[in-house]
Amino acid sequence: MPALCRLSALLVAIALVPAWAQTKYVPKEGDILFQTSLSSQSLAIQLVTKSPYTHCGIVQIRNGKPLVLEAVGPVRLTPMNEWIERGKGGAVWAKRLENADTVLTPEAIAALRVAGQRYMGRPYDHLFEWSDQNIYCSELVWKVYQRALGIELGEMEAFGSLDLSSPEAMRIAKQRWGGKPPADQKLITPAAIAASPRLTQVFSR
Repeated sequence: MPALCRLSALLVAIALVPAWAQTKYVPKEGDILFQTSLSSQSLAIQLVTKSPYTHCGIVQIRNGKPLVLEAVGPVRLTPMNEWIERGKGGAVWAKRLENADTVLTPEAIAALRVAGQRYMGRPYDHLFEWSDQNIYCSELVWKVYQRALGIELGEMEAFGSLDLSSPEAMRIAKQRWGGKPPADQKLITPAAIAASPRLTQVFSR
């Protein structure tokens, strides 16, 4: 085979390999992935939380393939490669529970799956409330870990403690609440989960 043909075949083969597989990241069930989404609210979330993390989800391994459980309207499982590519610049941060090798036993993994399954198909919560009827991304991650294993990842915050002064945040607030959101309403943000001392970053790109 001519050298040029061999090079072309190699490039095609590389292109067919998922982006995450071309890195040193080996996903494990229970990992939490973060990205900067391209949604209409992403910039507002970045400014409010002072963080690039605007979307997150939990890794599940099904038939050897990594998927991401996410609340994106509706709650669903998305192939990990598709999930990563959907974010800004294909950037991704992976965090793992401390002592995951001992804490995330097969029984614990099964409990995480059961907890996640109860939310499948639920619509996205644009008002960031704490009801199970509708659910947003970081709420899903927090509740799955808390309800399956009793582990609380990150500290909840009240809207009144957040900086909502940017034009982007004010625009979202006006659209959804007709003004400012309830000051005492609490929520969990992707940034707050990422800051949990119970998580260790195992990969970033």
